[in-house]
Amino acid sequence: MQRYFLLENAELNQRFFIHNTDDIHHIKNVMRMQVDQKLILTFKDQKSLISKIIAFNSDNIELETIEDTTRLTELPVEITIASGMIKGDKYEWMIQKATEMGAHHFIAVQSERTVIKLDEKKRDKKIDRWQKIVKEASEQSMRLTIPDVKYQSNFKAVYDNMNEYDYVLIAYEEEAKRGETSNLHKVITQLEQGQKILLIFGPEGGLTENEVNLFESAEKVGLGPRILRAETAPLYALSALSYQLELMR
Repeated sequence: MQRYFLLENAELNQRFFIHNTDDIHHIKNVMRMQVDQKLILTFKDQKSLISKIIAFNSDNIELETIEDTTRLTELPVEITIASGMIKGDKYEWMIQKATEMGAHHFIAVQSERTVIKLDEKKRDKKIDRWQKIVKEASEQSMRLTIPDVKYQSNFKAVYDNMNEYDYVLIAYEEEAKRGETSNLHKVITQLEQGQKILLIFGPEGGLTENEVNLFESAEKVGLGPRILRAETAPLYALSALSYQLELMR
């Protein structure tokens, strides 16, 4: 059953309206749904309700909520991925898959070794596109929330907000080269429900020494004996977190 998000709190047996033009187009022209057909609305308070289409109006779709079908699909900790921007569509692919795997926030960073450069106009368009990608990935993967995507011009801006997190982990390939294999597991086994975790990754070419030194108090972790691509490393870390926190509980 198709899923769509509404930025309202859920109420059973009440009427709601979809105003998002992309969602309206998808329901009417892609799915070709009709009055009395059902879909799932996921609300701001992380409830999912089966809803029946009541009417197609000129600028909205009217629905009635008829059954609560909420089930827990969110990671028990809140994950932010701060990563250097990478070329082509690799960043888009990464945030799509990381959304499916449970990440809550993304920070795209113009790091020292980032090849692509974004002016203000391009940046705003990119953020809009990235937000659309994670929205669609959230709907597909039955998430209860849509991650947000932000941009920072350097890692110093990320460092300035470190106190928002319970743990800060930095994936550093030099640690992997030195054979470090235990720090990620050590941190994961200490995590408690509701804690906020910042995961830091570099772009192609990795983080510079200056960027790593910014996060002196962070836990430097290796991600196994192999050197991973910039778009692969966040997914490795999310897989490890999900395995320990969701499958081993």
